[in-house]
Amino acid sequence: MVQNSRPTNINAARTQIPNSPQINELDQRPCPYFLEELQAAFRDPSSPFHLPPGTQGPESPDSPPDPAHLAAALGLSESVEALEPLEEARRKLLKAGLDPGSFWEQRVVWGDHDSFQHVNNVRYIRFFESARIHWMLSLGEELGGPDRASAMISAQGVSLILKSIEVQFRRPVRYPDTLLIGYRPLRLAEGHSDPATFFVTASAYSLSQKAFVAHSKEALVWYDYDNLKKCDPGERAKEVVFSRIRKE
Repeated sequence: MVQNSRPTNINAARTQIPNSPQINELDQRPCPYFLEELQAAFRDPSSPFHLPPGTQGPESPDSPPDPAHLAAALGLSESVEALEPLEEARRKLLKAGLDPGSFWEQRVVWGDHDSFQHVNNVRYIRFFESARIHWMLSLGEELGGPDRASAMISAQGVSLILKSIEVQFRRPVRYPDTLLIGYRPLRLAEGHSDPATFFVTASAYSLSQKAFVAHSKEALVWYDYDNLKKCDPGERAKEVVFSRIRKE
């Protein structure tokens, strides 16, 4: 009769594999050694496991590492820009005074190209429109929560309509790319007498080119959809809009 020669436990396996220091070492190393080693990694600024004082670790082992910690561990600059193009774009828009409540990520698709092998100029009007609607939603949220935000993009009550738009093209954009677009209102000129109209500017920043590729200047009008005419939206609405001005 043939007998089963497979070991039935780890000790039997160890007797059959005498040159297996990994098993012996793991079996003999005390548990506190691993804890001390892990705690030392948490304290070491050059370790990817480093946790600065006063901070917490990731919510789960699968969470991505913090870019700044990873840069330090790899010997790179502490600047996040090299690791996070979107974060760099956000910083550029904030530096330009654009309202973070308006920031809109616009992915460029192949169909945005024309025969000249770059994004067609007309597409930018749609890109700015998407960012503007996103900004309107944030204004509506501040004015009256989700219900007001929904009404502002559903032709209900008082909302905003586009009167005019002028686009300045700075760089051609090609697929693949993502644009980060932001808005900010402009201060009214002295002597401005139309309470229904105000002006905004917007900019589109290319993540791949790391540069602004287009700017727009637009006239927006407060419009009463219930009465089908432009209107004075009231001091509260104007206060919310012009509180978004960050920089001239």
